[in-house]
Amino acid sequence: MNKQTNIQKLHELKAKSRLGGGEERIKAQHAKGRLTARERIELLVDKGSFRELDPFVQHRTHDFDLGKQKFRADSVVTGWGTVEGRLVYVFSQDFTVFGGSLGEVHAEKICKVMDLAMKNGAPMIGLNDSGGARIQEGVVSLAGYADIFLKNTLASGVIPQISAIMGPCAGGAVYSPALTDFIFMTRNTSYMFVTGPDVVKAVTHEEVTQEELGGASVHSEKSGVCHVAADNESDTLFLIRKLLGYLPQNNMEDPPFSASDDPLRMDEALDSIIPDDPNKPYDIKDVIRSIMDNGQFFEIHENYAQNIVVGFARLGGHSVGIVANQPAVLAGVLDIDASEKGARFVRFCDAFNIPIVTFEDVPGFLPGTNQEHHGIIRSGAKLLFAYCEATVPKLTVVTRKAYGGAYCVMSSKHIRSDVNLAWPTAEIAVMGPDGAVNIIFRKELEKAKDPVKRKAELVADYREKFASPYVAAERGYIDDVIEPKETRPRLINALEMLSNKRDSNPAKKHGNIPL
Repeated sequence: MNKQTNIQKLHELKAKSRLGGGEERIKAQHAKGRLTARERIELLVDKGSFRELDPFVQHRTHDFDLGKQKFRADSVVTGWGTVEGRLVYVFSQDFTVFGGSLGEVHAEKICKVMDLAMKNGAPMIGLNDSGGARIQEGVVSLAGYADIFLKNTLASGVIPQISAIMGPCAGGAVYSPALTDFIFMTRNTSYMFVTGPDVVKAVTHEEVTQEELGGASVHSEKSGVCHVAADNESDTLFLIRKLLGYLPQNNMEDPPFSASDDPLRMDEALDSIIPDDPNKPYDIKDVIRSIMDNGQFFEIHENYAQNIVVGFARLGGHSVGIVANQPAVLAGVLDIDASEKGARFVRFCDAFNIPIVTFEDVPGFLPGTNQEHHGIIRSGAKLLFAYCEATVPKLTVVTRKAYGGAYCVMSSKHIRSDVNLAWPTAEIAVMGPDGAVNIIFRKELEKAKDPVKRKAELVADYREKFASPYVAAERGYIDDVIEPKETRPRLINALEMLSNKRDSNPAKKHGNIPL
């Protein structure tokens, strides 16, 4: 066989490998509104940058007539490429081959590329589209899942791990994405559930569709499993590219710097954004966009636990993580879901050297038996633990209310926040002036000739003496009281001042966060 024949054979084999399960199965995939494994990779990485790994690896199973079904490659495509010139590793499950099912070789390919990502310190991106474990391979498939779970766990906090659910993801398969940092889903075409509709019906007699059980809307709004939901696969992959722009390659690097707009820019509108009525809401996202570079804010968990807002932005070109109470939803109180949402985000930022900026307007924790019975104490402690543990630069701006234990939790000076600023509208106290007066002056109000007038006087006096930001500033709990329009330049200056911050926790294997 001459050299030309060898090269021709190589081209033929690669062409067959790229066809996956064949043209008919590719057409069927497209008919479902889903792209193929390789088409997704081409949209994700920079054009022409993808280098496939193990394109000729095939399954080794001969039982159940699988030996007769030899595809040139198994049901997953793996390799590396670049996103905006930065290295990333990728696996993309191929639904056209055995329904994307995971068998021994499939798992080996994923583990191999994950090892490369760990050794070379670059993000790992998994594009999931699989019918689950390959039943014909029995326990070998289960072992493959467990091997991947271990890799996910060891990589956690070392390299960013991002999962995109591009089709079905069921049974044990869901736990690999669940172990990663961010999960993206596509509406109407992607699903995640531990047990499918048939099992649910058999056990509970409940009729439920795939979408109702584990669609993108369910997981982005109710369960919180999904961090970002998009309308189609192209948007999903675009948003992953966008997220990567805020993240470092690994835990030993700083996030990428990007040129910003004017660091001294001020927005006069911030001076009047807080309503005169302390019980009237406003949208904290307006505050965030006004302060951040170019008004850009990449929100995470946008539709879940909306009483707290988290996401990424840039300040003076530096990537930062934003955590903010949302007065427009439940008055910005902390409840179980909001506490856990915030805690997870804070821990991610701390693991990957991303400074945390907190905007605080919180009247406290949500009261009620439902919250108490479902563990608000434990969940609130998670957020507290995360902030206490974090050693990255931490900046806090109190825009309005900072009451009770929630004041302590939301990156207060007492739990190692570096720079704490307050607007003149800030109220920092054990509880709101209205509630405090009702308790402290209960007897006096009962005897007053005009209880309404007297209460208004006492509330105003209490607010001046105990809830004013200047009281906290006198003790150094607040570093400065600033005009709202000054917030952007002051935060950028503080961030640059903290650029060489060094802090550490006591030597230990790990803490015991109240999970």
